Amino acid sequence: MTDLSAFPITRKWPAAHPERLQLYSLPTPNGVKVSIMLEETGLAYEPHRVDFGGNEQLSPEFLSLNPNNKIPAILDPDGPGGKPLALFESGAILLYLAEKTGRFLPADAAGRYEAIQWLMFQMGGIGPMFGQLGFFNKFAGKDYEDKRPRDRYVAESRRLLGVLDTRLAEREWIMGSDYGIADIATFPWIRNLVGFYEAGELVGFENFRNVQRALAAFIARPAVMAGLAIPAAPPAA
Repeated sequence: MTDLSAFPITRKWPAAHPERLQLYSLPTPNGVKVSIMLEETGLAYEPHRVDFGGNEQLSPEFLSLNPNNKIPAILDPDGPGGKPLALFESGAILLYLAEKTGRFLPADAAGRYEAIQWLMFQMGGIGPMFGQLGFFNKFAGKDYEDKRPRDRYVAESRRLLGVLDTRLAEREWIMGSDYGIADIATFPWIRNLVGFYEAGELVGFENFRNVQRALAAFIARPAVMAGLAIPAAPPAA
């Protein structure tokens, strides 16, 4: 039987199936990138919900795996060389899972780096900018009388959507006809922007028809629909 006892995180979140990849996450845009990828690949995994309301991300056990106290993180008992691998940062995890399974990343070097550049576009642009817009549009920042900070992120989010819309003008997915990790990384954030953050009208989302079309195709995928709800919320008391 696989032994993961050397990893302190398993003391707080015991592995019922230690032979499976362990996922520590929440169904946020960054979190569902990995649950969707796992659903798409069919890898056996065991999800664990990290309760931010209870500050579990700040627990010594979680910090032992991710010192940056963010989700998602994984512990793969069958890592490189057959040894367990602990990994954090959603982009790094997507790359790892793509290479582990040989799926959702071009095999040729040029295509691989092109896909990675669009993954970095999401990690460095879409995620941070949309997140800031969400803060100023829906959360505490909405109460600021000075709307210049909000408008700064509105303008940058609109610009990023324009870049993506142009990319998708003659392509089914970000990399063309092949769906991959760039899509898995990007479209949960698009969905969150117009849904949870309620910022679709603010950024003029109706003007980005190619992004709308690709988002609808993304959400219709069975693995995406499943991954968006993982880890599941605990049952109501």
